[in-house]
Amino acid sequence: MAEPRLRPCAASAEKPVDAALQKPLTIGEAAARTGLSPKMIRYYEQEGLFVPQARSAAGYRQYGETDLHALRFIRSARDLGFSLKQIGELTSLWRDRARASAEVKRLALAHIESLEAKAALLSGMAATLRELARRCHGDDRPECPILEGLEGQAPAGACHSDT
Repeated sequence: MAEPRLRPCAASAEKPVDAALQKPLTIGEAAARTGLSPKMIRYYEQEGLFVPQARSAAGYRQYGETDLHALRFIRSARDLGFSLKQIGELTSLWRDRARASAEVKRLALAHIESLEAKAALLSGMAATLRELARRCHGDDRPECPILEGLEGQAPAGACHSDT
């Protein structure tokens, strides 16, 4: 499984801004620059993770460099498997320049623990299915240990219980 790619963050306020970003971007342009779909950008806004800094006189969302930076941050967190709630916490911490890094580290370590637990569960599921597939002859006979295993009727030791 490929590791998620982290994208570099956009230029900070101290660095010169790309002349192309002097004019506000549409949601489609912001989507293209962040790798998110317009639908996901709207969803993140609806969930309170992101609020565009500007709207046109007609009420259309307009995006600038700060907005793109925030959207890239959210996408990076999603690529690492953080939940929307966790991303909300991370985003708040990211915006709070007076925050303690200990809280960020606590969130990251808790997420690592959760990911490792999920990985162990998936590994166990793969081992069970591998064993069921090993026991299946894969021929013209109707008997199939895979289907029996899914019924909970597999030979002893072939699968684990959910209880």
